[in-house]
Amino acid sequence: MAEGRAPRAGADGKKFERRRRAAAAMAEEAPEDGAVRTLPSLRRLSRALPFGRSHGRLTVPALCSQEKADPQKTAFVLRKAWTLYSVTPLYGFRRARLRDYARLLGAFIAAEKQKGLAVEVGVELDIKVALSSLADIRGSELDQAALLVQLSSRSRSSSRNSEDKPVWLGWFCSVFGDELSESVPEHFTCLPLFLSHGAESYTALVGSWFQKTFDCCFRRLAISPLNLSWMVAMWAGCKLDRAASAVELVFSVPRLAQPLDISYAIHPEDAKALWDTVQKTPGEITHEEVDVFMDCLYAHFHRHFKIHLSAAKLVKISTAIASAQCDGIVKVRPLGAGCSNAGQIKQLYLKVSWFFCMISYKELLNPQF
Repeated sequence: MAEGRAPRAGADGKKFERRRRAAAAMAEEAPEDGAVRTLPSLRRLSRALPFGRSHGRLTVPALCSQEKADPQKTAFVLRKAWTLYSVTPLYGFRRARLRDYARLLGAFIAAEKQKGLAVEVGVELDIKVALSSLADIRGSELDQAALLVQLSSRSRSSSRNSEDKPVWLGWFCSVFGDELSESVPEHFTCLPLFLSHGAESYTALVGSWFQKTFDCCFRRLAISPLNLSWMVAMWAGCKLDRAASAVELVFSVPRLAQPLDISYAIHPEDAKALWDTVQKTPGEITHEEVDVFMDCLYAHFHRHFKIHLSAAKLVKISTAIASAQCDGIVKVRPLGAGCSNAGQIKQLYLKVSWFFCMISYKELLNPQF
């Protein structure tokens, strides 16, 4: 998907100018000392983000009530590898027009697959498109409801009553993004995190249609080694009702003729016990605590194998809750087998989404986005 577009004449030129004005309204002028520009109402939020050594504290938010949580509504998230994207605000998006958007997107995909031939909107196509709102995937009542995009394949030989075969899934979400939403101009909808599962060709088509229709921009969201460390600390300390899988860290050794990865597995109870001794305030994580936690793991590994993992690059982490890779691919693990509290399960999943939303917010604050 394209990361940006040059100004052009006509309708496209007006779209570019509208985006330029919106970006100017969202961002402050850079101070003379060269500090990074931030959204005015996000100063407090940006100070709490765990994306650099200048941001040293993270308070895990209390999510909205989950008493009526239905795990079936969010079950599609599980057991799938999701690719992360940052998305700028959507211009002119209307929830009441989801069915119209589905028809238009379906016609666009069909036309692209037929190499640009015209396709009549509303006729039955090989690919069925469905757009729906997911109110369950949000951290507070002020958040925008998540938006689910589903592509299903229709077989011409099958009966009309047969079930369609899902071929691609994508969803937009905002978890505790109300402050960012309040900062964007009128007529813009802020859903800064997009996750896709399926063929990259469909991701490119869906992204292209959203960019042209709502004048937004997509960018692959990478996860830095520092953010992976924060995730290990956050998720290793979660208490589960069932037997948890091992905490695994994968490191890439630089400057070698042949690629070399080092896998480091820690028993989940040992990882949680270590984090419990490091963390000072429940519900709050500091940069110092994350550093101490990782340094203890490094020291233990060096004691046994005489290898300094701090000299390698952390590229993947895996815990009982989720796994994440530096290239922005994540997978959320199922928890329902041993957890009877659906609200607690959903809380854990929302906290995973929340952290990736925080990374996306930071990306959107980058003036070079």
